[in-house]
Amino acid sequence: MPSAANIFKGIPEQIKEELFEPLLRNDRVHIERIVSRGHVTPEGQWYDQAWDEWVILLQGQALLRYETDNVRIRLSAGDYVLIPAHTKHRVEWTLPDVDSVWLAIHLY
Repeated sequence: MPSAANIFKGIPEQIKEELFEPLLRNDRVHIERIVSRGHVTPEGQWYDQAWDEWVILLQGQALLRYETDNVRIRLSAGDYVLIPAHTKHRVEWTLPDVDSVWLAIHLY
């Protein structure tokens, strides 16, 4: 039987590391909720994925950085980006005291 869930519910009070939760996965797509609370990509580390990723920030604020040309993009609630495959990127900043809730769609 189909059921409903809420993207903003069930977030733990304490999260030591950024929270990644799969919502749907098959051979072509992976949809996940990501929760950041002051979390950033570790210094010197870059995400370099073999697939496209479309991500929307539903709540909070964040700063994305792309390795190419050192481009930085500030995101607020409602902002979204398409990150093409093999585009090196990292999260430089998220709000420390507020949950930044992301919805990421990985396209294989």
